[in-house]
Amino acid sequence: MRDRSGRTPIWRAIADALRNDLAEGRYAPGEKLPTEAALAERFGVNRHTVRHGMSALVEEGLIRTRRGAGAFVAATPTDYPIGQRVRFHENLIAAGRRPEKRVLQIEERSATIGEAEALHIVPGEAICAYHGISLADGQPIAIFESLFPVGRLAGIANALTETSSVTEALRRVGVVDYTRTTTRLTAVRAETTKALHLQVSEGDPILKSTGVNVDNSNLPVEFGRTWFAGDRVTLTLENKTPPSRMG
Repeated sequence: MRDRSGRTPIWRAIADALRNDLAEGRYAPGEKLPTEAALAERFGVNRHTVRHGMSALVEEGLIRTRRGAGAFVAATPTDYPIGQRVRFHENLIAAGRRPEKRVLQIEERSATIGEAEALHIVPGEAICAYHGISLADGQPIAIFESLFPVGRLAGIANALTETSSVTEALRRVGVVDYTRTTTRLTAVRAETTKALHLQVSEGDPILKSTGVNVDNSNLPVEFGRTWFAGDRVTLTLENKTPPSRMG
């Protein structure tokens, strides 16, 4: 794309230069790019011209922007299997990513009617609510809320405080194994708080997963809600049905 003089527009040249930077690995996936002011100084142009060039990279899916935070290198989506055995750390390690969790809050409160129904307890009964952020290679990919029946899992709050791993915390209170019985996926819009934690723009589409895990006696031990950043995670459904025999 050239102007009438045959020269490449400045904004296009800026886009080409930044595209080369990304191709050469100058900026890692999820890393924040220099500010518009810094790039304007680098290329000797005004910020409007820089913004025009960066918009081209946004359209190509190479970078993403968040109001008030700047521009970031788009990361390759992480494969995240959803099946009978959903394990955060195992899933990310299998995908070649570094798993990490940040605990936001661990609290005990009364169960709502819907939460009690999912956990097979009485409404108002005590539950432990575990809130946090899941990260892959240091980049937030999901916000989660895990709810546990306190009466059935004595000491679960302390176990979660000592370890960020749900699997390990459940093991410490006597649940040696657990499996997923139901999973529901819904597309929603990111409200302010979730957008802040996921580093997306308010109103961006995100994917909400709701599921129940049960122990070996088929008793619910966890009711979980997870909000995934849609552009950073590819959810895959595992098919455990054995293949049919021919003939």
